[in-house]
Amino acid sequence: MRKFINDPENVVDDMLEGLLLAHSDQLKSVRKDNRALVRADAPVQGKVAIATGGGSGHLPLFLGYVGKGMLDGVAVGDIFASPNPNQMLDATRAIHGGKGVLYIYGNYGGDVMNFDTASELADLENIRVESVVATDDVASMPKSHEQQRRGVAGMFYLYKLAAAKAETGADLDEVKRVAEKANSRVRTMGVALSPCILPAVGHPTFHIGEGEMEVGMGIHGEPGIQHGKIQSADEIAKTLVSSILQDMPIEKGQKVSVLINGLGATPLEELYIVYKAVHTLLEGYGIEVYSRYIGEFATSLEMAGLSVSILNMDEELRELIDVPFHTPFRVQI
Repeated sequence: MRKFINDPENVVDDMLEGLLLAHSDQLKSVRKDNRALVRADAPVQGKVAIATGGGSGHLPLFLGYVGKGMLDGVAVGDIFASPNPNQMLDATRAIHGGKGVLYIYGNYGGDVMNFDTASELADLENIRVESVVATDDVASMPKSHEQQRRGVAGMFYLYKLAAAKAETGADLDEVKRVAEKANSRVRTMGVALSPCILPAVGHPTFHIGEGEMEVGMGIHGEPGIQHGKIQSADEIAKTLVSSILQDMPIEKGQKVSVLINGLGATPLEELYIVYKAVHTLLEGYGIEVYSRYIGEFATSLEMAGLSVSILNMDEELRELIDVPFHTPFRVQI
């Protein structure tokens, strides 16, 4: 294991302290253990608040999206482990501005159970909470079983669009509707070239042979759907895009947003090479790329690999995608 850490058991705590020192103008902690972070100006009165949460090891997911024009709060778990309901409840209390709270999180057993519990606890305090669970990972379950799919990098679009709607002063039902709409219109497929190492474990969590890749692997190392030799960037792009379009057909003339996500150890140069191929493929289908995001959005520690997300937009989503936001990890003007 080659990592710049201190005690492997304290990785998350050390990271959170560093994050708060670096971005105290944008974030504040509402717990002694720092496992619930909120916008520095929270609560924002008269606006639906949006919270997320999940295990660490995926920066900038989840806590990297807290900021103006984006999320209001986050509950932070250990590496690849769900935060607990009390951490989620503390974040909920701290961001509630009188119009309710929307939870957006990935479809993982621990997160679902703990967010449900936090929602019930919030209800006892007369805080209305609604939830939308991200299910964008095409590889995790076949079509017709979409509600059982994992939430991965495409979750960014749920955050972005729901938060933009909340900025308009919309009520909780409307913000939830937009998040659900985004979830129904985004699909993601990924490919991994190497495993990751959990600091407390000290060795790879799975094995990918030299010169091999795994299509459809999850961000925690969940098994993929296809194993084989590494393909060229163009071939990988074709594999991922064709899988997405088979699952979510997009008509000629439609406008989409494309997200190319690095999993932690893939250089930006390679992500742009893949984007070129994705853009060209979509252009060949008569699909227009309206907006694009290229970089790290949902990582898996130092895993090498990437994912492609495609959001099929209508006029409402196009207007919302353009709304500015500012977080410690990304700014859209």
